[in-house]
Amino acid sequence: MPVAVRSFAKINIGLEIGPRRPDGFHSLRTVYQTVVLHDRLRVEVTRGTGIEIRCSDPRVPLDESNTCWRMAERVMRALKARGRAVIKFEKSLPIQGGLGGASSNAVATLLAIERAVGKRLPPEERLLLAAEVGSDLPLFLVGGTVLGVGRGEEVYPLEDLPALDCVIVTPEIGVSTPQAFADLDAFREKTGKLTGESASIKLNASSRALSAWLSGSSTGVPAKGGGDRAEALLLDLVHAGIENDFERVVFPQHPELRAVKRALERAGAGYASLSGSGSTVYGLFRSRELARKAAKRLAEEGLPAVATRTLTRREYWKRVWE
Repeated sequence: MPVAVRSFAKINIGLEIGPRRPDGFHSLRTVYQTVVLHDRLRVEVTRGTGIEIRCSDPRVPLDESNTCWRMAERVMRALKARGRAVIKFEKSLPIQGGLGGASSNAVATLLAIERAVGKRLPPEERLLLAAEVGSDLPLFLVGGTVLGVGRGEEVYPLEDLPALDCVIVTPEIGVSTPQAFADLDAFREKTGKLTGESASIKLNASSRALSAWLSGSSTGVPAKGGGDRAEALLLDLVHAGIENDFERVVFPQHPELRAVKRALERAGAGYASLSGSGSTVYGLFRSRELARKAAKRLAEEGLPAVATRTLTRREYWKRVWE
């Protein structure tokens, strides 16, 4: 029988990027946060061999360039499972949108194949396999509020943030993540910013800012406390100067995305930011009512906006299986 699984999206709350490392990757600091928006996958292991991907969206590759294909090959081999892995997509998340859709799909594929063949990989092996396929895959093996360091593949579960209402806007603009990294490198080389030792200093400062924001110590707000905590976190995000470095190069190339961020702020977002390298821009709101009103207002302006909310770790794992 096919295994049905939800593949949730993420947003980045702050994204500090260091210079290119000798291995070609960049060091970074970010807080990943899973949200309710998701794709749906149906996976089964049938007679035969190989991998088959089915999706009605023509933008989704159906060959080995798909992260789900690469994940399925590795999982089947690691589990020593026989058969043909068939993966069917019901896409809702944007392609190249900065919400981690392809990475989340790959982790959903891993989980579904395990269930389909009745075997499970050890947690450590799961994480290593996920990191081998892509830098932001491991976060989807944790869920909720997650600290990402290294190239993003080193993940550490944080105490979940209170549920935050948000509006996600997904303009139909494809932003290539590799190109965004290259553009950021070129920008820094041209301006002489963030090279050598200054990069480590800036990353450490970013880590301290994130830590102070998450603990509430920068405003003296206790780490727990429901709605008061949520509102304080929202205000503190701006005060702490937590930003997404990609905005420096993505916004000048795509000024319509900067306009989306400003529209979210005008609609009442306490904090707005590009997610990943884009093109998704999100805004965090103090209440569900405000988020819904903002989404409606932005939709009336012709922007593809949807109101949703963040997903805690417990909710994430409770809702993964359909």
